[in-house]
Amino acid sequence: MNDLHTWLSQQHHGLRTFQTFQQMLETLGRDDPAQRGLCRLLSGIVGSYVEAFDEAPLPVEVADGAYRRLLTLVESLDLHGDAARRLADINRVATCELWR
Repeated sequence: MNDLHTWLSQQHHGLRTFQTFQQMLETLGRDDPAQRGLCRLLSGIVGSYVEAFDEAPLPVEVADGAYRRLLTLVESLDLHGDAARRLADINRVATCELWR
């Protein structure tokens, strides 16, 4: 996730960034089976956000907030943590909403 966080931290907050991030998550989940569940959850959250605003006006404050929440969430994940930490991360991701 460090690579994803680094990449994300250097991007604009537009929908294209979220779409590309979602593709990166799909690749990571496919290439690293141990991360598949977490990647799928994150991809679903990002996908819901993209679907909600695809071809619709996206207010700057909404885009900024969603970008900050995603960046903070990805930064907080510990892919090498013990089982309890990983479960806590998965549960936190599962309850996250980027724009509400």
